[in-house]
Formats: sequence, C-alpha cells, structure tokens
Amino acid sequence: MRYRTYSEYMKQKYGEKVYKIPISIPVSCPNRDGFLSVGGCIFCGEKGAGFENLPDVIPVRKQMEKNIAYIGKKYKAQKYVAYFQNYSNTYLPIEKLVQFAEEAACIESVVEISFSTRPDCISTEYLERLKEVSEKYNKQISIELGMQTVNYHTLNKLNRGHTLAEYIDAVIRIKKFGFEICGHIILNLPWDDQEDVIENSKIVSALSVEHVKLHALYIEKGTKMCELYDRGEISIISLEEYVDRVVLFLQYLSPDIIIQRIAGRAPEEDTVFCNWNTSWWKIKDRIEKKMEDLDTYQGAKCDYLNGKALTKFTTENCTTQILHLKNYHKR
Repeated sequence: MRYRTYSEYMKQKYGEKVYKIPISIPVSCPNRDGFLSVGGCIFCGEKGAGFENLPDVIPVRKQMEKNIAYIGKKYKAQKYVAYFQNYSNTYLPIEKLVQFAEEAACIESVVEISFSTRPDCISTEYLERLKEVSEKYNKQISIELGMQTVNYHTLNKLNRGHTLAEYIDAVIRIKKFGFEICGHIILNLPWDDQEDVIENSKIVSALSVEHVKLHALYIEKGTKMCELYDRGEISIISLEEYVDRVVLFLQYLSPDIIIQRIAGRAPEEDTVFCNWNTSWWKIKDRIEKKMEDLDTYQGAKCDYLNGKALTKFTTENCTTQILHLKNYHKR
C-alpha cells in the first residue's frame, strides 16, 4: 500500500480488526444554534454527518449494544471504537459530556472513544475531564476536528465561524493530554486550488496530527451552498482533478500520519451533487491506481520539516531517508 491505512494501523495496535460504531447524541453546533453566527456552515444540511446513525433519543449504551450485536454477528468483530459522530460532540455542558463518555467507556469490547467536534469546542477544562474518563476506564480517547481547509478566506466564505488559529490552538491543547487527533479536510472546495491542497497537507504534518480524513464536497439540498451552485456562482472540479489533488496531498503528507479515509459517502437522495455520481470505493480505486501509475507514495515530497535549508549540508542523509520511505511503501 502506498499510504498508511487506518484499518491496518488499528489491526497492528489491537491485534485484530477494530470497527467504528457511530453514536448520535442530542447535540448541535455553535455555528447552527446562533451562538457564533446565523445559518451555520453553508454546506451543512439538517442531518449533518450522521445520516446513517440511530436516532439520538436512544441512550448511548443502547445504540452501542444494538450496533455491536449486528456488526459482531456479521463480521465476527470483537473490538470497537465508540464514535460520537454527528455535529459538535463536545458542545454541551461538561457533566453531560462526561456522562455520555462513561456510557460508552463502560462497555468492555470498546477499546477507544472518538469525539468528532469543532476546533472552537475544545478547552483545557473539558480535556481534563475526558482524561479522567480515559484513565478511569482504561480507554483511549481521540478527537476528530473539522478543519476543512487552512485557507482562512475560504473558511470565511463557508461561514465556519473560526479560522486556522482556532484549529492550531485546539491541536496544541489536545496534544498536552496525549489524545490522538484526526483532521477532516475537504479537498475540492470551490475557492481552493492546488496550492491550498499542499498547504493543507503541510499544516497537518507540521502540527503532527496523527490521522486525516479526506472527502469531496457534496452539495445538499436546502443549503446556502446549493443556492450558490444552482445560480452558477460556484462550480465543482472534475473527478480527475479531485484524484490529482488527493495524490498531491498524500505526496506532501508526513509518512507518519494515518489515512482514515480518502473518499467519503453522502446521503445521495438529499444532494444535488455527490461524488460525481460514482461510488466512493471506485474513487478510492482511481486514486490508488494513479499513485501506482506515477510510482509515488505518501511522504514522497515531505521534505519541508525540521529545517529544510539545512539539508544543503546533509544531502546524503536526506537521500537515504527518501529511499527508505519509498521502499517502506512498496512492501
């Protein structure tokens, strides 16, 4: 494999395949409820990311037990990640957050708990309490942060309610507690170009983020983004260009970072544009074939960290390191 996959990483970490179980809780987002702005992110629909989740009125433990019963029987699974997926899952009173975390943590087959949230929904106080849960139940905790892009002009057009600074602040704070971080990035935003793709890769690498999720923008009906699309004020790059962007991103990405996803899924019945009318796994296949055709790999252009200019005096060591990376990904 020419990039580091999440499934292989988790298998090596826990000795067997680990399955993520999505959980919905009654939570919103500071950019949807009017606390930060009016209208929220222009691409976000009513269902959010958890369009396949169980209803949030079902208690966390019941959601986990129901999904584990199904996944366990179908795939003979034994270990799981409890994934608080939809909207901003740390945007609620701290005691409620701890309650939800403990409901998942007390399930023996759960080995990790993952919270998907926004950079501005991270604080030292909340992280301290999550650390207590982690130590009490001996469960690892990871945080998924929706960055989307490092281009603050694009973030403003998306009405995100934060810029790159909040993302950097959140990463620094999380790392103090030893939690792994996954950055979410959209590689085909209408106002971003290939330079932004490269900078996305370089920023998450420089911050030593442990995981990355990539996906293409889908345009959901009833959103501000859909209005812009219908009026012809924005356009979507071709599938070929998206494939090129993913390959470029991976080339500049640190070889230490785990790729959780390179193509995403979406609620197709609610969209006016979704994955160029093809399946996510076909897009994944095209990306991997492109990398094979170019004989390239994750980290092939990751030569910018740790004093790039000083490689002038250590050319031989630098060349040796690059050859080692290439051989690693060809194993």
